[in-house]
Order: sequence, then structure tokens, then C-alpha cells
Amino acid sequence: MTKPTPQAQWEQCLSILRVNIDRQAYDALLANISFVSLNKEENKIYLRVQSSFIYETIEHTKRIRQLLYSVIWSVYKTKLIIRYQILADSTTNTVTNVEGTPGTTVETKINRRTKKVEEVVESELESRLNENYTFDNFIEGNGNKLLRSVGISIADNPKQTTFNPLFVYGGSGVGKTHLVTAIGIQFKRNFPQKRVLYVTAHDFKVQFMTAKQQNRINDFIYFYQTIDVLIIDDVQEFSGLTGTQQTFFHIFNHLKMNGKQIIMTSDQAPGSMPGMEERLITRFKWGLATELERPDQELCHKILENKIKQDDLQISDEVVDFISRNIVNSIRDLEGIICSLQAHAMALNRDIDLSIAQLVINQSVKAQKKSITIEMIMDAVCSYFSVSQEDVMSKTRKANIVLVRQVAMYLAAKTTKMSTSKIGLYIGGRNHATVLHSIKQVQNRLLTDKNFQQQVEEIEQSLR
Repeated sequence: MTKPTPQAQWEQCLSILRVNIDRQAYDALLANISFVSLNKEENKIYLRVQSSFIYETIEHTKRIRQLLYSVIWSVYKTKLIIRYQILADSTTNTVTNVEGTPGTTVETKINRRTKKVEEVVESELESRLNENYTFDNFIEGNGNKLLRSVGISIADNPKQTTFNPLFVYGGSGVGKTHLVTAIGIQFKRNFPQKRVLYVTAHDFKVQFMTAKQQNRINDFIYFYQTIDVLIIDDVQEFSGLTGTQQTFFHIFNHLKMNGKQIIMTSDQAPGSMPGMEERLITRFKWGLATELERPDQELCHKILENKIKQDDLQISDEVVDFISRNIVNSIRDLEGIICSLQAHAMALNRDIDLSIAQLVINQSVKAQKKSITIEMIMDAVCSYFSVSQEDVMSKTRKANIVLVRQVAMYLAAKTTKMSTSKIGLYIGGRNHATVLHSIKQVQNRLLTDKNFQQQVEEIEQSLR
């Protein structure tokens, strides 16, 4: 029998790898490797890859690297070192030579008939999950009970499709990041072989821009297509970024079609994000899109008690009651209050009592009064006039909706530092001239309509 050539042996390696690794990972990484030569004297095999991204991903993904070496050693019947030739310029066929790192290989058992490798290793991917954000310390309350149950269902049952994608929206500090991270952590515990990745929308768009500059968009897309649970935080930051949105659209479609879980957070509902492509908004609504409500007094009290217990603090029920009555709407604010209480108590060399709590709360309230956001204005105006934000963001010219839109623009210009262009972009993608016209219309009506003047004053009062 003729001995197979080194090239034929490499084809055999690929056939084994193909049936023992996730299809997306194989297509994105291993299928792009080509055999160059074999140097038996140096015990080296020369392989060519299309980009440094592919080389780096293989080198930093322990399972893939170990499996690749194990298959090569089994097929070539000797321990070889991989010498990568990275294609630096496709026009001139210029390559950069880099040596791979074998490390500890996977134990393998090759079935002679199927050439199937039984692997004994877990996939390793830096999930970027904050291990402090778990369901154990995500305190349940009336405003988050539904989403907490949904999150646990996703983490315990990867094949469910009802909540895919999961789109969680809500104001700053209500616990969105904690919730989605807890889902990722529990999913990873239940299915350690799965690939879970948490990434902020900001980091995603920076990675996209870098890949674009380096002409590695395909590598970028392939990498994200290998993820089993993709968590994107603050997805509203994609607004106005056409290239980023188009790329995410393709990644989203691929993951969804292949049964992979997609989880997103935003400070706005899907239909209220200016500068977002309609086809993406439609997909955001495919599964479950729901609001994580601000904590009520009861939940604030529970969160405080849990925080105090965790930090082993001595704080009376009277102080806890006082804080939970005066600081609601933001879990982040509650955590900040606890830190401030500890700092003041240490500075004054006193126990944390009601007088210190009052001092800290007063300082916190003063600081909050200085910051009114356009999100707060939209919530207040829409709630006051009983209309939906989706209607205000839409192109409708109904008189009652136009009035609400104009009031929102007027208050945004008056109480925030946003430019008229940014206000217009946020409120339905309007232009600078439209915002100026709206402000003028409101100002003129305030001069002649006392009832309208009272309405606007009441909305302003609710924002203070």
C-alpha cells in the first residue's frame, strides 16, 4: 500500500477535525488553514492561515489548539510543532512566520473506521462575565420578578426559543447588567462546554472599527458566529452607526437561525431608538422585549438589607427604612449611599446613625437635581399626556402627538446640555430645524395659553 503524502495526511486531519468541533468554529478557523510543507528533520509542519486573527484565535482558544495538535500528532505519528505562515498581503503573497504553542494536548482515541476523535477538554473562551453578578444576589421584587424568572429559564434550558432574543430595557441603575450577567454565569455553570460572551456595545463597535481598518471583517463576523450565548450591553450605542448595525444584523441572523441565544440591554425600548435600522428593531422584538422597572421602596429595603449583610455592617432598621423611603429608582444609587455612609462614619469616628444618613441623603438628592436626562423627560412627558414613546418617535402628524413631541424637545433644550441636533436625533431622528421650530411653537403657546403653561410647569416639577 502506498504511504499517504503529507498533503493527504493533512486532508485526513481536516476530516477528523470537521466532525469533532462546532461547525461554525471549524468554518471560521480550521477550514481556512492550508498545508504548506512538512520538515521531518526539524519535526515541524508548516501551515498557512489567512490572517493573524485566525492564528491568534486558535492560539488563545485552548480547546481548539489542543485538539489541532492532538489530531496532527495522531495522523502524522509523531510530535510536530506547527509553524504558521500568516498571510500579511494577499496581493504579493507576503507571509509572516510564527510558531505555535502545543501546551498539554487533548487525550484522543481515533476510531480507524470513522477517524473520529473523542476529546477530553472544555472549550475555553474569556466570557468577560462579572462573577459578582449572580442570581443569588439579584434580589427579587415586584418590578423584576418576571425577568428574573425568564432569565433563569434561559440559563436552564438552552433549547427554548420563546425568549430568543431577550431584549431588556430600562433606566440607568435598575440592574440590567446584573440580570444579563447572571443569566450568562448560570448558563455557563449548567453547560460549561458552551461559549458564552458578554460584550458592551461600545467594545463591539470598537472591535468592528479595528477589524475594518485591518481588512478583517470576515474574521470578526466568523468569531461572533461561534458564540452560543451572546450578551450585548447598551445596544442603543449602535444608533447611527450604519456599518456596525449591518454587521450585527448578519451576526444576529446567523446566531438566531442556528439556535444560539441572543441577549441585549438598552436604556430605551426597541421602537424608541433613533438612528436604528428598522430591520434590526424588528428583530429585537422577535422574542421577548420587556422593561426592567425601577425598584420600589420594598425592593430597595431588601437590597439594602442584603448589602448590609454582605458587608457585615451594623446599621439600624430605622436608618434602612429612612434610606429606602428616600432613595428609590436606582440600585446603583443605593450601593453608593452605603459606601458614603461608611466613609462619613469613619471620618466622624461614629456609628452609622440617622443623622449621618440624613446628611448623606441630602447630598445625594442635591447631586441628582443637577442631572436631568432626555430619557427622564420623555418618560415624564409621555406619562403626563398618556401617549406612548413609540408614537412620539414615529412620523405621525396627529395633533396630540405633535404637541407631546414639541414639549419634549422644548424641555430637553431647556433642562439638558444637549444640542438641538442631538435632541432631534434622539426624538425620532428629526433635524436641527424641526427642533428649533418646536421650541418656538411651545414658547409662543406658553405666552397665550395659561392651561398649557400649567401643564408644562407640572411636568418640569415632576423632573426636579
